[in-house]
Formats: sequence, C-alpha cells, structure tokens
Amino acid sequence: MKIKFGKKLLFSLKKVIIVITVMVTVIGLSASAFRTNNDGETVTREKLDKIDSVASLAAFEKVYKVLMSPRCMNCHPAGDIPLQGDDSHIHTMSPMRGKDGKGVYAMKCSNCHQPSNSPGLRTPPGNPKWGLPPADMKMVFEGKSARELALQIMDYKQNGHKNKAKLIEHARDTLVKAGWNMGEGRKPPPLAYKDFVEAWDEWINNGGIAPKN
Repeated sequence: MKIKFGKKLLFSLKKVIIVITVMVTVIGLSASAFRTNNDGETVTREKLDKIDSVASLAAFEKVYKVLMSPRCMNCHPAGDIPLQGDDSHIHTMSPMRGKDGKGVYAMKCSNCHQPSNSPGLRTPPGNPKWGLPPADMKMVFEGKSARELALQIMDYKQNGHKNKAKLIEHARDTLVKAGWNMGEGRKPPPLAYKDFVEAWDEWINNGGIAPKN
C-alpha cells in the first residue's frame, strides 16, 4: 500500500526537521559553553579556561625550577659543549655535541658515561642514552626565561616533534629520570621526581600555558 503525501504536508515536515536541527545545535553549544563544577555551581567555558590556565601556570612554575637546575640544564646548554657540576661550568674535557648529540670522532659520551653510574664521589653518571639533544633539535634550557622555555617545549618544530601525548611520555624517559640519580656528590633537582612528573602532567594537560615572562 502506497502512502501519498501532499505538498503542504511535506513542507510542514521539512520545517519540523529544520526546527529540531536548530534546537539540537543550540543545546549542544550551550552544553559546551557551560559546565557544572563539583559544588553544583554552573560555570562558563571562559571561566573554566581561566581556571585551567591558572593551574597550568602554577604547575609550570615548579617544572621550570627543575629544568633550570644543573641536573637538567647541564645537558641542555646554549653552546655545543655540555655543562658540568652544581655550578654549571663548561665540561672540563670539552666534549662536542656532534650531529646526534653523542659526541664526535673518538670522544663519544659513552666513553666515560657508562650504562650505569660509576662508583665513587663525583664520578661520571651513567645511562644507556647519555648525550645531548641532537644538533638539529638542541632544546636549549640555558639562559631561557620561563616563557621562552615553555614556548619551546610546546613547539612541535623545536621539541623533537612531540605532541602532548609524547611530551607526557618523555617525562618518564629513563634519561630524564636519571637526573634524580646522578651518583654521589651531586645536588638533586629541587623537586622529587614523582612531584615533577605530576607538575609536568598538570602543566601540559591544562593547556601547556606559557608565562608572560
């Protein structure tokens, strides 16, 4: 049995569909613009963004202190020679970065820096990945303001082509973690490793916001 619809009925059905579509769109936009917090208070998307920004900036303040400590900055120098010691002086043997960050010619980082720490006071710390960032992606920490460093880390073209997920993963890298296990006679970063990872995640997950200066 065939059912025939008149032109007026078809026109009315089209109007109903358009109205429903518009209503669904408006409801969707409203839902994205407002959210209820844990106290049952409705807050705007703008306010939520501001809250996220404040949390991100507070977290990066902790991150920055760690990254500028000798345990991190010494392997992220402005030049092509690593820094050394708690006072971040130029490495006494003047090893060069090299294309891959592992040294040049016979002077390779792995010659002294073994897969694990050498025993004794202020002896070469070790890790299988020991080295500087490569020449085409130097990731300089030395001399960077908090804003400059945050922008560099979040820049895909400067950070080793890491998206947010890769940056989160990078904090768990064994070479990063080695900064908290540099052997006898070296001052550790100003934040425990667990707390650093927590701050790092919070900074990135809340937008990776860069400070104003």
